[in-house]
Amino acid sequence: MARKIMIQGTMSNVGKSVIAAGLCRIFRQDGYRVAPFKSQNMALNSFITKEGLEMGRAQVMQAEAAGVEPVVAMNPILLKPTNDVGSQVIVNGEAIGTMSARDYFRIKKSLVPKIMEAFDTLDRSYDILVIEGAGSPAEINLKKDDIVNMGMAKRANASVLLVGDIDRGGVFAQLYGTVALLEEEERRRIKGLIINKFRGDRTILDPGVEQLERLTGLPVVGVTPYLQVSLEDEDSLSERLDGSQQVDLIDIAVIRLPRISNFTDFNILEGIEGVSLRYVAEARRLGNPDLIILPGTKNTMRDLLWMRQNGLEAAILKAHRAGSAVFGICGGYQMLGRLISDPAGVEEGGTIRGMGLLDAETVFESKKARTRVEGHILCPGGILEELADAPVVGYEIHMGRTVLGKDVCPLTEITDAISGERRQEGASGANVYGSYVHGIFDSEKFTSGIVRALALAKGITEEPGRTVDYAAFKETQYDLLAAGLREHLDMEAIYRILD
Repeated sequence: MARKIMIQGTMSNVGKSVIAAGLCRIFRQDGYRVAPFKSQNMALNSFITKEGLEMGRAQVMQAEAAGVEPVVAMNPILLKPTNDVGSQVIVNGEAIGTMSARDYFRIKKSLVPKIMEAFDTLDRSYDILVIEGAGSPAEINLKKDDIVNMGMAKRANASVLLVGDIDRGGVFAQLYGTVALLEEEERRRIKGLIINKFRGDRTILDPGVEQLERLTGLPVVGVTPYLQVSLEDEDSLSERLDGSQQVDLIDIAVIRLPRISNFTDFNILEGIEGVSLRYVAEARRLGNPDLIILPGTKNTMRDLLWMRQNGLEAAILKAHRAGSAVFGICGGYQMLGRLISDPAGVEEGGTIRGMGLLDAETVFESKKARTRVEGHILCPGGILEELADAPVVGYEIHMGRTVLGKDVCPLTEITDAISGERRQEGASGANVYGSYVHGIFDSEKFTSGIVRALALAKGITEEPGRTVDYAAFKETQYDLLAAGLREHLDMEAIYRILD
């Protein structure tokens, strides 16, 4: 059986996922077989495993840090919000339906055997498990039948490190209040506190740390700084979506849809010298970028209507007429066509007019496509003409089938890694492109070709910086994260807690 440690937080977005990833890398560096685990994740950024099963990207990131292949047992339940009150429920990688919060809570307890089956699989296979909680264990209205915080810690017999975020203010109240609201048995599971995202002189914090330790009876095992590492984010709370609107030589704008999903598709673009990547949610901020990207979304029809109502659709069409190229991924690809139909009521039901930039129509189907793919660019056209035969590797997660008209050609030719089927996919029109392949930008040749083509179209003779090897870049970031945590966490104390 594995040794276990669990990272819980005082609230969402305090840095649980990052600290868990850093510990995964540290334990790996120290020679242990380590794996991450999160019983229930709520996020729109997801991933497809080699078996064609869907899981949250946070555990994928942690698995990469641990140097192991991501498997769905690391995240047996994934909730993907479709609107303000409901989510698609994914159990062991497969969708079982879309439910309101109330309906999900009714069945949640029945999912415990599936959670523990997944957990036991990892428990038998690794030396150390790094378990992540969700939100806060002190959400007292949700504690009954808890499956992700103290309820999971008890089932796993795991010691807990509690993380608070000083950057958001009130960290002492966060940590003390969380501990105070727990039951005695739950308090005994907490073996240490971590103050995260600190900026400044640590000595100024010392009196507060000492008083917090006296009040809680728990040691502060680390005050970790605001580490400058670039890691994939779990959900739309990501700070990168509120990033700079500064424009560089090549200006790329991603539309920040209300239900944006898999925005990690574009992280690689942030690392290219001379390229600015902006997330835009208002028409007045769009301008005339060189490339507009419509990302994936968990509700294509509702987000398309949102763009139509707030003026972004009109701004995108105007920018395209002025010369901006447009690229849609997954739901963004579906929006670019002439019509979207939902006869089975997968999203909103009925039909909605698309943006009309591609001669294509999409029909939603109840069965979700989930697979990994690889292939090449087949018919780039327009400013991307030189990208013919560029490699494509990624994965598909969608519930729609798109049929092309006579005025467009397929963008890619790919092979399905699950079925072995070879097929054509996506669409290429007049400087408008669409694809269902998430991760298509991770290919260095594909992305450097796009940047070079955008520069030439703009008359820029100075070539922007080359793209990085994204896999190698992520490895460097995991090592930087581990080094930062080693410096500011009491790892001797953490190993004693493990034992």
